[in-house]
Amino acid sequence: MRTNCFTHQLPFLIVALAISAGTAQAARPSAAAAPAPPQGTWLDQSGRAGITIAPCGEKLCGAITWLRAPLNEQGKPKTDIHNTDANLRTRPLCGLPMLNNFVPDGENAWTGGTIYDPERGETYQSNMHIKPDGTLIVRGYVGISLLGRSETWTKPAQPLPHCAG
Repeated sequence: MRTNCFTHQLPFLIVALAISAGTAQAARPSAAAAPAPPQGTWLDQSGRAGITIAPCGEKLCGAITWLRAPLNEQGKPKTDIHNTDANLRTRPLCGLPMLNNFVPDGENAWTGGTIYDPERGETYQSNMHIKPDGTLIVRGYVGISLLGRSETWTKPAQPLPHCAG
């Protein structure tokens, strides 16, 4: 009885194909995991404000949600008194949008955003990244990142109560 050569080689071919598929699977680069966003509340470098970062559509944004001293000298909620736009100087600091439009840029980094500085009333281009120690470095700049200032933000030890805004 004459046998087909292919029939005898079939088990070998199946094993070879399985090994080859496994190798191809292992060699195929996996999709890069998206960086873990810095969502949640952060204390700014001064410790006087808490900024909550959350998704805003496909991007990340942040607003002031806690103030160490939420009231001014008259006992009223602090407002955006330094804003360069006089029409915005009466808006409350609590709830004030501070970070806008950040997009992922590599592992634990976000760029393309802006940061509003309520002490100067100015908006700057910004980027941010999480360091291995878990701190968030937020950099505001004009033009190029070299011409700017960085702050180190930390996670609060305890949840911060939200200011009324």
